[in-house]
Amino acid sequence: MPVLLAHGGGQTKRAWKRVSALLAAHGFRAVALDLRGHGESDWAEDGAYDVADFARDLIAVAGSFERKPALIGASLGGLSGITAEGVLAPGTFASLTLVDVAPQMEEGGVARIVGFMAAHAREGFASPEDAARVIAEYLPHRPSRKASSGLAHYLRQKPDGRYYWHWDPAFIHSVIRRRAEGEEASLIARTELAEAASRLTLPVHLIRGGSSDLISAESVMHFRQLVPHADYSDIAEATHMVVGDQNDAFGDAILGFLLRAHGSGIAG
Repeated sequence: MPVLLAHGGGQTKRAWKRVSALLAAHGFRAVALDLRGHGESDWAEDGAYDVADFARDLIAVAGSFERKPALIGASLGGLSGITAEGVLAPGTFASLTLVDVAPQMEEGGVARIVGFMAAHAREGFASPEDAARVIAEYLPHRPSRKASSGLAHYLRQKPDGRYYWHWDPAFIHSVIRRRAEGEEASLIARTELAEAASRLTLPVHLIRGGSSDLISAESVMHFRQLVPHADYSDIAEATHMVVGDQNDAFGDAILGFLLRAHGSGIAG
């Protein structure tokens, strides 16, 4: 059975490396992709980076499989999954796993993520070590690491000699522009996401990082009222970056859900 893995904003398909191996070991066909404007995927020349744009991409990719895939979406990938399944094309996925994302999110957590992504989007870094330092400041709970070969997959050196994130700066600036539209626009977006979530009829699994500053206990309660049939997992000692913080516990959670919802992944 295919499992489609959609990363969060600012990440790449490499975020799912260990998860993909785990799923494959249990008979699932794990397919991780770089979302538009990220990693090795093309940048949108028209700056089309709304959640609905990412959702349409997921629908197109899902349609290329011989059978419906289960979708595991982290942050942006999860929001896109809700929009795809709840609004644009119900019945696209066999199940939906949302990783630390829901219609109701904490403003402080959102602001911290947007601030981190925007801070060096245009000017880049003098060196990979400079980028590693910034990441360490953003993730102080993780052991500090020097620039590694893995970091090279998230940076691009340009002719000016500086290093830039692998994703299109227009992506985060489109987010900032929407946030600048004000509280009313944000309320409309949250309401639309909540309505989309309430329409979900497929098997759903919400995973929260136990120390997340984006998804609170109240966010979870709100989601479970919208989707009362959803499974729920709380990953202790994980922040919003659940996969990177507690990969083993995360893997156990998603595998348990997939086996309950679909049985063995070997067929297909």
